[in-house]
Amino acid sequence: MSELEPVHLALGATGAAVHDIQLRLQALDLSIGVDLPGSYGDGTRAAVEAFQYRRGLRVDGICGPQTWSALVEAGRRLGDRFLYRRTPMLRGDDVAELQQRLSALGFDTGRVDGIFGNLTAAGLSEFQRNVGLPIDGIAGVSTIGELLRFGSRHHESELVTSVRDREQLRQSPRTLNGRRIAVGEEGGLDALVGAVRRLLVTRGARVTAHHHPDGSVQASEANAVMAEVYVGLRVDVEHRRCATSYYAGYRYASPGGRRLGELIQAAVSKTLDVADGGCRGMSLPLLRETRMPAVICEVGPASVVVEQAAGLAHAVVEALAEWVTCSWD
Repeated sequence: MSELEPVHLALGATGAAVHDIQLRLQALDLSIGVDLPGSYGDGTRAAVEAFQYRRGLRVDGICGPQTWSALVEAGRRLGDRFLYRRTPMLRGDDVAELQQRLSALGFDTGRVDGIFGNLTAAGLSEFQRNVGLPIDGIAGVSTIGELLRFGSRHHESELVTSVRDREQLRQSPRTLNGRRIAVGEEGGLDALVGAVRRLLVTRGARVTAHHHPDGSVQASEANAVMAEVYVGLRVDVEHRRCATSYYAGYRYASPGGRRLGELIQAAVSKTLDVADGGCRGMSLPLLRETRMPAVICEVGPASVVVEQAAGLAHAVVEALAEWVTCSWD
């Protein structure tokens, strides 16, 4: 199957890239209905929307860079290629399965996110050491064969990653004072981020503000400053509501992100008197690529955000204050 990367394919598009998308969707058991090969009709759009929802992406029926990358990753199977630490890092469902299997056996690969980073390489090397294989940090034929020999207990066993995450949360200080907190927005909410930052600083937090439309850039910045938690703010231009998301994917969900998301969702919805859009695990780049508990709070419309910015900022900070006192037993 070719990899003709689409820039922005939507209803009405035609061509080889559309056909490639359709083949990938069908390989994932997603029907494109009666659409002809290479024709982006209603069936293809519906299949893309179903795929986006399944993968925790924004559902718009458009195959842009994020959806395309997720389609490519979804087609990777463990054993299809050698897996190792490189730049840019390898991504895919095969990496996620490797992480799941290692984590179920007690080898810490870091967050199960389908990204082969330093922690995954370290966990793989430790596995190789334990089973007497050459320690090269490469998941090749022999290493994958040995890993598969242990069976499929990764489907039932609790992942060591989840245990590690909860233990880190248990050991964290029960105060905002001294905590490294990242607050970000992708455009138009500079003032709101500033208001949240000022309130957190008065409570002794060490706050960094991040302003960039690319979630991957913000994730990289938050990781670089070793933030302990990230809160993203975004305008929902279509609805009068609040909806919050945290990282979930590949049988893993961030326990810290989920709890913080629930607290922010409840506080903001009540404070602004807008519809409760719920709190959902998603795999947006920012949530997936941050190495700390992270949430994105979307509030709309813009007029509500502007008129009630002070109340919104206080709600977010109070939710964070409650989050740091949570019990993780």
